[in-house]
Amino acid sequence: MNEGLNVRRSLSDAVFDRIQRAIKSGAYAIDERLPTEHTLASEFQVSRPVVRDALQRLRDQGLIYSRRGAGSFVREQGIREPLGFGQMENLSDLQHCYDFRLTIEPEAAAMAALRRTPEGLQKIKTALALLRDATNRQAHRADADFLFHLSIAQASGNPYFSTAMQALEEHIAVGMRFHGMTLRSTTDGLQHVFVEHSAVCEAIERGDASAARSLMRTHLTGSRDRLFAPKPPA
Repeated sequence: MNEGLNVRRSLSDAVFDRIQRAIKSGAYAIDERLPTEHTLASEFQVSRPVVRDALQRLRDQGLIYSRRGAGSFVREQGIREPLGFGQMENLSDLQHCYDFRLTIEPEAAAMAALRRTPEGLQKIKTALALLRDATNRQAHRADADFLFHLSIAQASGNPYFSTAMQALEEHIAVGMRFHGMTLRSTTDGLQHVFVEHSAVCEAIERGDASAARSLMRTHLTGSRDRLFAPKPPA
């Protein structure tokens, strides 16, 4: 039962982070109505209670307000954050994204191993449980994959890592979706990548910064190489 609550909490965190970032970047106008709970649940592929939890947190932090029977609306903020990275337009952009991830995520994993907290470690494990469930069903969940990597950045204790990951979310998601398609086309691809994720988690849990750094680098390099490897002729 506790595991179920932890999964719901982590999913709610992910929904909260995405809506919060959209609001702060100006994607929604002041007093603009947010999509309905049903629409948001469909968009994020989560249950309505998960969306409801995220919306409550947004209300608690003064980012949105509610009108009875009308929905949730964006409250005026002080300073809006810039959008940051532009839209991904081609494969070259995707390669650049992987290059950038290779410069920050191994170090984030190493710091997470040194600075992990029980709460931070639990978020990583919850995301890993979602990946395990998907792998057992021979499926790939890009949202759980991103949550795993974001949780590691958050566990590093350095907000610059997690902010960069959140700003890159849409770009990373593109790579993860394509990578997932590549994995499903092989007999043991999904299981192999799950083992890589598990190894990173275990290194962080035991506080082995060197192993966490190396394993994350190996995982990202392998993902990039599988995605961009020349396809054999049909």
